[in-house]
Amino acid sequence: MRSIPMPAAPRRRRRSAYVATGLVAILALTATACDGSAQGAASDRSDAAASQAAEAADAAGAGDGDGDGDGDGKIQIPTDIADKLKEQGIDVDKWTRGGWKDWDKDKWLSDAKDFVNPVIEGLWKPERMQSAKEADKTVTTQDAAVDQGVSDPEPAPVQASPEKLPYHENAAPVGKVFFDSPDGPAVCSGTVIKDVNHPGKSNLVWTAGHCVHAGGKGGWYRNIVFVPAYNDLGKATAQSSAANPSEMAPYGNWWADWVSTSNEWIQGGSETGGAGAAYDYSVLHVKPEQGSKSLEETVGAALDVDFSAPSTAEAGKMGAWGYPAAPPYNGLQMFKCIDRPGRFSLSPSLPTMYRIGCTMTGGSSGGGWFRVVGGETKLVSNTSIGPQDNTWLAGPQLGADAEALYQNMSKMYGGR
Repeated sequence: MRSIPMPAAPRRRRRSAYVATGLVAILALTATACDGSAQGAASDRSDAAASQAAEAADAAGAGDGDGDGDGDGKIQIPTDIADKLKEQGIDVDKWTRGGWKDWDKDKWLSDAKDFVNPVIEGLWKPERMQSAKEADKTVTTQDAAVDQGVSDPEPAPVQASPEKLPYHENAAPVGKVFFDSPDGPAVCSGTVIKDVNHPGKSNLVWTAGHCVHAGGKGGWYRNIVFVPAYNDLGKATAQSSAANPSEMAPYGNWWADWVSTSNEWIQGGSETGGAGAAYDYSVLHVKPEQGSKSLEETVGAALDVDFSAPSTAEAGKMGAWGYPAAPPYNGLQMFKCIDRPGRFSLSPSLPTMYRIGCTMTGGSSGGGWFRVVGGETKLVSNTSIGPQDNTWLAGPQLGADAEALYQNMSKMYGGR
C-alpha cells in the first residue's frame, strides 16, 4: 500500500531546525495558506461556530510540578479574566489544586461561554499520559442508514500501518490530545493546522468535537492538552516508562486556551455519535506550557484545511492518521490507513460522512484525514466514529459550517 506523505518538521538543535523529508508517496503533509476566498461566506454563518473563550491564564509556578498546586508559586491571571471566572463560580487557585475534579452534574459546564482550561504546569507527566484511556465513539451496523440507501456498502478492512520513525521527521503535525473526563484521563488524536489569518504562526489544532465536549448529556472536558509528535521515537511500554519528557513530548505540551466545536455536537452528540456525528469536529487554540513561540513555528509544519472536498469517490484516496489506544494497540505508536472513501450516515435526515476501511481503534478519534489537492496534502476530515469490531472509520465532511467555525476561531483568537 502506498503511503500519504506528511510534512516533516525542521530538525531542531535541541529543538532546532532541519530539512523536511516527508513520507513516501501519495499524500504529502505539507501545506500552503488559504486564499481567504471563503471568508465572506464564513462570516455570514458565524452563528454556526460555538467558540469558547477559555478565559484563563497560566498557573504560573504551579508548585513542585506535580500539578497539585502545593508549592509556593502564585497563580497570576489578568483581573478581567479572574472576574469572568468568578462569574462562573470558579476559583482558579482551588481549580489548579484539584478543584477541576469536581464533576457534579449541576456544575459540569456545558454552554459555549463556560469552557475553562487554566494551565496546570506539570500535570501531564509521561506516566499520566500513558494512563489515559481511549475516547471512542462506537456504532453497530443497525445504526447505519443502509436500508434507506444513504450509506454505501461497508468497506473491506484496511490494516493500519505504523508511521515511520522518528515522527518529527515524517508526521510532525500529528499528535495526541489529552484531557480529563469524569471517568479519568482520556486521549484522542489531533493535527496542527494552518491559520489563514496568521500565516506561519498558527496556534490551531484540529480534532473531534467529542474530544473536547461530551455532547448533549454532558459538558466541556478539562485540562485539554495537545502533544505534537507524541513518543517521537515510538518507544514501547517498558522503554517509554523510563523515557525523558523530551522523548515523549518533543515539542512540549500545548494547553487549549480557546476551543470551538459545533452547536450540533454540543446539542446532539452522544456515545454512539448521535445526531451530532456529522458535525463532530473541533478547533483548539493552544499555547505552550513553557515558551513563547507559536505552535507552527515550534513544530515547523502545519496543514491547510480543505472545506470543499468532494464527496466519496470523487475525492480519491484519503489517509487517516492517529494514535489508536484500545487493544490490540496501546496508544504509544502512530498509525495510518489509506483507502477510497464511501458514504456513511446514521440517519437519512443527517449529512453523509466519509467512511474508509481501517483497523485503528479508540484513541485515533480526532486524528486528521488527508488527501492531495493540487499536489499538496490538506486535511479534509477527522476520525469520529467506528464499529465495535474496528473494521472501518467514519469522519464528517467539512463544509460551510466547519469553515465558519474555523474562520471565527482564526479571526477572534488566532493572533493571541
